[in-house]
Formats: sequence, structure tokens, C-alpha cells
Amino acid sequence: MGKIVINCLSLALLISVNFAAAQSIDTGRGELSLTVPAGYEASTPAPLVLLLHGYGRNAGAEQDAYMKFSALATNYGYLFAAPNGQRETQGNQAWFWNASDACCNFQGSQISDVDYLMTIISRIKSQYNIDGNRVYLIGHSNGGFMAYRTAFENSQEIAAVASLTGAGATVAGPALVNPVHILHIHGTDDNAIAYEGGDLRGNIYPSAVETVERWAGYNGCDIDGSEVAQLDLDRNLPGLDSIVVRYDNNCRIGGSAELWTITDGAHIPALSGSFSTTVVEWLMAHPKIGSTSID
Repeated sequence: MGKIVINCLSLALLISVNFAAAQSIDTGRGELSLTVPAGYEASTPAPLVLLLHGYGRNAGAEQDAYMKFSALATNYGYLFAAPNGQRETQGNQAWFWNASDACCNFQGSQISDVDYLMTIISRIKSQYNIDGNRVYLIGHSNGGFMAYRTAFENSQEIAAVASLTGAGATVAGPALVNPVHILHIHGTDDNAIAYEGGDLRGNIYPSAVETVERWAGYNGCDIDGSEVAQLDLDRNLPGLDSIVVRYDNNCRIGGSAELWTITDGAHIPALSGSFSTTVVEWLMAHPKIGSTSID
């Protein structure tokens, strides 16, 4: 009997070490589930990753079920949350983020989702030891628009953004005070947010290339990208389906831009088994390095 008890305790300890814990925080819009990596210690600063869902019926939890970033939290030692945006009051009552003129505040909400996301970051920081140089945003579609807006308005807080089939703002803004690393991932056959740019209800959004070049400019980089690699990002497409173009020449410290183009990729690609790991490793390799000012 003693050996059985010891074995059970050992198994419980093993589970607690190897699996992240689901906790929650009060964000002002209700409780938000927070994934804390196994082995987290308050004495050691940890990265924070927020995943922002796209427009539609599915919100944060469903977005993570698709992209599976919470499952990587323990392997890479980051805290993770996938918050919900706002919900439309009419029609399909879709979930959305008030991100840009183009996408996707179609019913004229006056609520600031930028403020909400920054509140989430602040409250997590107040309860956990978060590395201020490794706060990352990942967004899909409308969530990509939202990640860009949040980083643009809070460049002192956000180290890097990874956007899947999102786009930048309708109108370019001034150069940032603090550089932000940008990763833009987009399929050439996206029929919702077109790779070549377009408009939603009369409001334009930039192309994938324009979005990345704009952010390269914000970061002081040369607007001449270089093809550096090919990746397998969509399991339904043959071979190495994606081209990596990097803009990192003469960038200000702490800033760069990168475009991963999925040839024939759709708006909701069939993500390869390596997709999420590849994105996380890119984020973790791009911390914020201090804060700089523009002359």
C-alpha cells in the first residue's frame, strides 16, 4: 500500500511539472482563462503571449483550439491568454475587435479594445512576474488588425506581433517612438482579407506587402526585403509552400519586419504541424531591446 501511495504522489508531481495550469484573472469583462506554464516561478520573469481571435462566431477558446498556442506554453515558458473581443448586438452577434476602419467594427461600437488589451496585460503583470521585454501579440484576421493597432499605440509595451491574414490600418501613421518586430503571414488565395489588399464596406486595407513595408519603415528598416527561406505552413499544400522575406537591414534596435507568403494559401489555412512552433520560436527570438526615441 505504501508503494502505491508513493507512486501516486510521484505521478501527481510528474503531471504538475509537465503540464501547464489553467488559472484566471478578472479583466473587467469577466474572468479570463490564463495558462501558466508548469515550472513557473515568481522569481523568474516569463514571457506573455496574447492570442486575438478573428471576426465571427468563434472567440478566444476556439481560436486557440485552431492554432494551439496554449499547448506550447510549458515548452517555451510563457504565460498565455486568448481573450474575447466584443460581441455585436444585432444580426449574427459575431465576436469582433474594434481594430480599424476596415475591420471589423461594423456596428459602430465606441468601446476601446486597445484599452481592454492593455488592461489585460497590466493585470497579468500585477499578479505574475512578466518580462516587460517579451510581451507578444498573435492575431488571426480581425485579430491581426487588432494586434497591429495595439502595438502601434503601445509600442513601448509590445515586443513583437505575429499576424495571420490580418492587415495594417487604412491610413499609415507616423514613425513609432519604440520599434516593434512584425511577422505577417498571408495566403495568396485569401478570399476574405485579400493578399493584394482591398476594402470592406468601402474602407480600404493595405496589401500584405504594403503592411510589412509600412512597418519596416516604422522600424527604420530598408524597404528592400530579402528572401531568406522557405517553410511548410499549410499541411494541405505540397512541399515548402511559403516564402520568407525579411526586412532587417539598418533597422533601429528592437525592430524588424518579416513576411511569410503562403502560395495558394486560404484565409483559414490548414495549419501544418510545425506552424505554431515556428511562430512561437520566431516571437521568442524577437524581444524588445530597450526603448528608443526618434530624433
